[in-house]
Amino acid sequence: MASTEHSEVSAKQNGNGVYDPESNRMEALKQFRSAASVSMSPELFEKLYLSPPTVVKGELRKTFGNPTPIALVGFLLAFTPLTCDLMAWRGAGGSGAASNGPYVFMGGLLMVIGGVLEWVLGNSFSSIVFCSFGGFWFSYGATLIPAFAAYASYAPADAKSGAEGLTTTGFNASLGFWLVFMGVLTTIFLVCSLRTNVVFVTIFFSLQLCFYLLTAGFWALARDFTGNADLANKLIVGGGACGFVCCMAGWYIFIAIMLAIVDFPIQIPVGDLSTVIRGKSEREHSD
Repeated sequence: MASTEHSEVSAKQNGNGVYDPESNRMEALKQFRSAASVSMSPELFEKLYLSPPTVVKGELRKTFGNPTPIALVGFLLAFTPLTCDLMAWRGAGGSGAASNGPYVFMGGLLMVIGGVLEWVLGNSFSSIVFCSFGGFWFSYGATLIPAFAAYASYAPADAKSGAEGLTTTGFNASLGFWLVFMGVLTTIFLVCSLRTNVVFVTIFFSLQLCFYLLTAGFWALARDFTGNADLANKLIVGGGACGFVCCMAGWYIFIAIMLAIVDFPIQIPVGDLSTVIRGKSEREHSD
């Protein structure tokens, strides 16, 4: 009993034996955060990391911050302006070439950094998603940079400018193949996301439609650049619209994560699916 009382008194005093409320407040906050990290619910985990809870060795998730918002910021600040360009809002166009810098240094760099940090924490699904799309943004930016000669390589021998390659069958057909397989990759992510949350599912569903519509648009240009210009424009605008829906869902989940990180009094739901669609190992364990 005496030792208990002594510990309570010492907890309220600093090294000089003087009561220190600030020290006690910080100690209580530290204990609260530690308890919260240990008892994190599956719903909160998948909201913060966009991945079902997994068992990993070590305490890295308690040591380092959450890298998920870093990757989301890169994705949203690269993709949202591009969707507006694809829909030609306020006269925008040119496949979003004006935002080439953000594609590389925000979309590419931040998503790869976020993906690598997710990998360090043992969050495999979000790591694969972020690194894959980080590579996409680096690649898209490179396509628009003249030094990479992505379109200039298709320009006719007598072309006055490398930009003439943009109108060729070879360039548009080849670009379409890259986009269609990005759509296939996104469809795979869509299936896997069924174990995360409704908002993440919405992101992948609308994003795959964006890729497939853009593919159709570029293949229409490859068949007849002049004759199919109107059809291709409608398909590209439709792809931009689907991409915009994807971005709005992305902004929503970004806000949800940020509110959860700072323990804001008001939280917004993301439609947890981790407990609705149970994993194979969980089913076997329950049986």
